[in-house]
Amino acid sequence: MDILKTLAEEFKIGEEQVSATVALIDEGNTIPFISRYRKEVTGSLDDATLRDLFDRLQYLRNFEERRVQISGIIEEQGNLTPEITFALNNAKTLVELEDIYRPFKPKRTTRGSIARAKGLLPLAEYIMEQRDAYDPEIEVYAEEFISAEEGKEVPDAAAALAGASDIIAEDISNDAEIRKALRELAMKVGAITTKAAKDEPSVYENYYDFSEPIKKLKGHRVLAINRGEKEDFLKVSVTLAEEDGIAEIVSKVVTNKQSPALPRIMETIRDAYDRLLFPAIEREVRSSLFDDAAEGALKVFAENLRNLLLVSPLKGKTVLGYDPGYGHGCKLAVVDKTGKVLDTAVIYPFRSKGRDNEDDLERAKAVVLRLIKRHEVDVVSIGNGTASRESEKFIAERVIKDPACPKGVKYTIVSEAGASVYSASKLATEEFPDFDVMQRSAVSIARRLQDPLAELVKIEPKAIGVGQYQHDMKQARLNEALGGVVEDCVNGVGVDLNTASYSLLSYVSGINATAAKNIVKYREENGEFTTRRQLLKVPKIGEKAFLQCAGFLRVPGGREVLDNTGVHPESYAVAEELLHRFEFTLEDVKAGNLVLLRFKAEKYGIAKLARELGCGEPTLNDIISELEKPGRDIRDDAPAPVLSTDILEITDLKPGMQLKGTVRNVIDFGCFVDIGVHHDGLLHISEMSDRYIKHPSELFSVGDVIEVIIKDVNVEKHRISLTRKALNAKK
Repeated sequence: MDILKTLAEEFKIGEEQVSATVALIDEGNTIPFISRYRKEVTGSLDDATLRDLFDRLQYLRNFEERRVQISGIIEEQGNLTPEITFALNNAKTLVELEDIYRPFKPKRTTRGSIARAKGLLPLAEYIMEQRDAYDPEIEVYAEEFISAEEGKEVPDAAAALAGASDIIAEDISNDAEIRKALRELAMKVGAITTKAAKDEPSVYENYYDFSEPIKKLKGHRVLAINRGEKEDFLKVSVTLAEEDGIAEIVSKVVTNKQSPALPRIMETIRDAYDRLLFPAIEREVRSSLFDDAAEGALKVFAENLRNLLLVSPLKGKTVLGYDPGYGHGCKLAVVDKTGKVLDTAVIYPFRSKGRDNEDDLERAKAVVLRLIKRHEVDVVSIGNGTASRESEKFIAERVIKDPACPKGVKYTIVSEAGASVYSASKLATEEFPDFDVMQRSAVSIARRLQDPLAELVKIEPKAIGVGQYQHDMKQARLNEALGGVVEDCVNGVGVDLNTASYSLLSYVSGINATAAKNIVKYREENGEFTTRRQLLKVPKIGEKAFLQCAGFLRVPGGREVLDNTGVHPESYAVAEELLHRFEFTLEDVKAGNLVLLRFKAEKYGIAKLARELGCGEPTLNDIISELEKPGRDIRDDAPAPVLSTDILEITDLKPGMQLKGTVRNVIDFGCFVDIGVHHDGLLHISEMSDRYIKHPSELFSVGDVIEVIIKDVNVEKHRISLTRKALNAKK
């Protein structure tokens, strides 16, 4: 296989472009570095495309390695023919390769192998000649194989014929062409059928008597069915009309429909199909469906995670983090504008679920008001876990509405997903050794409002709670893909070298966990970094690592103005010459006085300017963008968090009400929207638009602030159905 040519065809890009990109990958360059600083080489491929290309490159290399390995094994056996070589060279998937290899694998003991050991292969071959007439007849010829030899006993002709049929059945089941044809048939006309495994209610009741064609089956249904089966609520099967499967085999096996051997061959085909082929095809089809569904869910999860990490930070605000609870109290943590913990406290407004004590509420209110006044708190960030509803009511109605509360204080509900994971982690223990788990959680709840990216990188990505069925996926693949998303987001935003935690630094291109800890240690021992070049004094960071990481690290207020931009040190000379060419200085960069830079550059001619400065046009455009807005944060363009001063109950909701909400999760069949009533509403894909929508992500992303209309409310089940169709009609 020509891997580079295959990649070029699949990604619809030039072969030279693929070759240059693969060379960069093989040299050890990271995806963020290649995407951002090698655009001339890759043709400006973005990080998502580069990761897809990298994944496919790995698959194809593994495929080619396995193809060569299989070819070598078969050749060593003396069985490699031009036909097998042709089949191996034309296989497109690992499954097809393994099908070709199947007849040559070391065999476990089977009915077919036992029959071969008894010397019945010639009889099987005699039957499969499918002659117009047999002389001797098959039954008579079978008598020649009767044997009393120990270990090779064949008592009579019937036993010989049964053994020969076992050999034929096994050969049919090992035929790569037949297996491929049956797989394709099952995927085309087969169905998934599910039945209840136990007579009791569950979340899987929709699948207690369910059947759907495989070609129409959505990925989220596949994952739900698999989980229901795993939890012993469902019995699942692939259904395929047996006659269709038999006909497919007959077309490949039967060469003479007039042969007297046909009835025996047909009986053997049915045995091969029922006993060997269909069970294997069923497993392969379900495995393929799971892999496709998991990859689809993974892409949705990755996109949700990307959008969550890039939610606009609430900058310049002092936040009171509030971790709700009942018996163990509600933990509070005040965090200043830089994320530093100023104060902590514990209040007990709800001694137990469902019981409010007026004295407890008043004492709790006094503590919260004291913290708000003392530290000039701007926003209360409430976790959405246990007792969240009661806590929201307490803050909104008792604290914010109290005449003693400073004006302008607001609150918001923040997802607690992963907060408990972080709080109990080694990282949290190192960061706050004197805090208990809930106090750490309160700090995390405050900080994830101030800077979602910096806080959420401390949590295992799959625990952040913006996916579907993530615990059912292949965990290694999940961790790899989500880790790549976090890496892209961290590098896309940029990291302050003097304030970033080692967990954040460890996601920076070219910096591993050890190097990240060394950076923090160097910072603690030597004070703040004043230039990017100082990184070379940090253990485990050499020239190669510096090349990969430097452009993504920022040094605000440092000695070198360009160190606070996304301009890579290797391009500093180009940037400075660019400024000089149009009579600007580095002081103009610092002061933000370059609004005319792009205008002047474009008037001069970007292509001409790039040639004269000795760089590519994409690099020049990026340099201009960075000089125009030094230290810019790409997240500032995202919608700001929705802050509240009053509370809305689910009982206040009525069909037809129009509200603003924040998209919290996007899944295959819709998205969940926080409209401020504790329970997120479901905006089903069918209610998103009057036009056909293939996937909700076409319209909405996690973090989007959107207008919705209440369609239906079920107070008992806490279900809220939303729609946007009327809104679309108004437009």
